[in-house]
Amino acid sequence: MNLYRAGITGIGVALPEKRLTNHDLEKMVDTSDEWIVTRTGIRERRIVTDGERTSDLATRAAERALLDAGVAAEQLDMIIVASVTPDLTFPPTACLVQERIGASKAACFDLEATCSGFVYGVSVAAQFIMTGAYQKVLVIGAETLSTITDYTDRNTCVLFGDGAGAAVIERVPEEFGILSFELGADGSGAELLKREHTAAIEMNGREVFKFATRTMGEAAKRVMNKAGWESQDVNLLVPHQANVRIIEEARRRTGLKEEQVYVNIHKYGNTSSATIPIALREALDEGRLKTGDRVVLVAFGGGMTWAAMALVWGK
Repeated sequence: MNLYRAGITGIGVALPEKRLTNHDLEKMVDTSDEWIVTRTGIRERRIVTDGERTSDLATRAAERALLDAGVAAEQLDMIIVASVTPDLTFPPTACLVQERIGASKAACFDLEATCSGFVYGVSVAAQFIMTGAYQKVLVIGAETLSTITDYTDRNTCVLFGDGAGAAVIERVPEEFGILSFELGADGSGAELLKREHTAAIEMNGREVFKFATRTMGEAAKRVMNKAGWESQDVNLLVPHQANVRIIEEARRRTGLKEEQVYVNIHKYGNTSSATIPIALREALDEGRLKTGDRVVLVAFGGGMTWAAMALVWGK
């Protein structure tokens, strides 16, 4: 079978207007700006207001991604939403987005791989494009983590924020697109980062940190090797924005320099499946990401899951 090359042709982002700063958190829980910045790199995060739901952010990000790609909603063959905070148990959030944007012919489903969800979703979408089964797929990472965060738990409440990022996946010329990817999971770590039904996020920070620092660097190196890249060949590493110390360790393990890594955790905190598309959009807007650049995406999340991808940016 002849396989086509799949790539990202449009990126859109949606963020709540409300900001929750470290100084705000100082008034809510026993913490300090210095403690949070030193241990996480986070200075503020965006938080939804009453009545604002995951599907609202997902829809706005979707519309902006479609505009960026020059694709009409009616042209979409599939919508995948990666989220741990869907509006409802069912129907899928993807169906809510489909109706709002008018993507009447798109198949829809939600995917739950926690913070690895966006890269999982792009990897799944790419298979449909590569085989020629579908032409245009929309992948959205959208989260309202503030709605499942315990703001009396200083170890978790400083970490999480809300936001959404969407990407259009289409066939691209051979010189661009996805060259390699890796998806993985280790269910023995399920208790390290979890949420019981109707409860708040629980995390064993020390063990999650150890898992993440090892896994992110190793997964990034493996997709680089599959793509035939050395560290000096990579223009930009876009990691999941969970903790600046985890990002730094992943950078060190891949042999990359600081200027090869994109970090925006200080502005948004950990938005789970939305961190990577938000970072991609900002890197584009800042001129840090350009046509022909060699890009590595890497994430980890509860499960425990991990995902990485190597691609050449462009359409």
